[in-house]
Amino acid sequence: MIPSPEAPSNAAPSLSALMVQAAAQAKLTPAQLRFNELLARIDRLSGQIQRLENWSDRHRYTHIQALRESVQQAQVHRKSLLLFVHERLQTADFTDRQQRMARGLVRGLIDQLSATADPQVQVLVDEYVSEEDTQEAAEEQAEVARQLRERIEEALGQPLNKPSQYQTPEEMMQAGMRQWQQQQEANEAKKNAKRTARKAQKQAQKKNAAAEKGEVPVALMRELDAKSAIRTIFRQLASALHPDREPDEQERLRKTCLMSEVNAAYEKNDLTTLLRLQMQVSQVSPKNTAGTALMTDDKLIAMSLLLKEQVAALEEDLDQLESRLSRELCVPVRAEADEAVMAKSLQRLQADQRYITDTLEADLRRIQNDAELKRWLKEQWQLAKATSA
Repeated sequence: MIPSPEAPSNAAPSLSALMVQAAAQAKLTPAQLRFNELLARIDRLSGQIQRLENWSDRHRYTHIQALRESVQQAQVHRKSLLLFVHERLQTADFTDRQQRMARGLVRGLIDQLSATADPQVQVLVDEYVSEEDTQEAAEEQAEVARQLRERIEEALGQPLNKPSQYQTPEEMMQAGMRQWQQQQEANEAKKNAKRTARKAQKQAQKKNAAAEKGEVPVALMRELDAKSAIRTIFRQLASALHPDREPDEQERLRKTCLMSEVNAAYEKNDLTTLLRLQMQVSQVSPKNTAGTALMTDDKLIAMSLLLKEQVAALEEDLDQLESRLSRELCVPVRAEADEAVMAKSLQRLQADQRYITDTLEADLRRIQNDAELKRWLKEQWQLAKATSA
């Protein structure tokens, strides 16, 4: 896109301005089509990264802050529940079964609060995590872990390695995930090894054939051409932007900033940025934006090697950005997803966390009555069994 007359004259051209345009009554060659395709992919990936970063900037801080506040408030309510149930265990008229339910609930609250290192919580650890309680809880967890192992082995299609080492559902799940990941890595490693072997064999055959003919391998020639092309562009820009040759102070500062961009792009083999800067510096007119059409196919093929590297780097950057935001925001974040849908996912997660906090607060108010406390204990016990089943 060419800047409008109102836009600054030094505005950077878009990637579409770098694409090869077909001459009248002519079709683009495969090399030209490939060059344009790679530019389009770079443009799309760069746009996805920018849009995702902009979306994150709009939502990330407020979302994390809202979650943090809700989680902190929930922990406050859990501590209040813990202390209240502990106090009622000393004074209320509970049956043996109600005592067990209450103690199990207290242990669960202690587990949820263990990360807080709260002195009042730590005092109760020794009292409630007794040998008998630990044994009872361990037996319950072992049964849940056994049932979980059966489901994991069915999904894996093979027995879990050394299952006796894992006593809790969490340990069993982690072991299953590790084994599944190892399976995937082993399968991928085999595929990569086969691909690498086939590629090496083909390259060796080509090199041997070229050596017999006394020729330089085509791939090496293209790599050398690519390096030569990017070096030539860099030198042209360095010559045009040399700050020491500019007498005007303001223009010297502008050229210094542009030269910094040139150096950074050259160090990263960022061909697209160098081409855009070259067009920007030379102030290419609309009629001459198809300058790449003058390049030979061999030159375009060589430059496409650099563009392919940029595509791979951008794909990696996008993957890392999606993974990081998914971890930080606790919802799946994907560049191709609708931004409004992802924003609603954040709102739902915040609402879910507020619901947990509000439920804990309501439970605390409800159980001030002994009859309600006993009913609540039974409900929580049944809920815990249903969740672990």
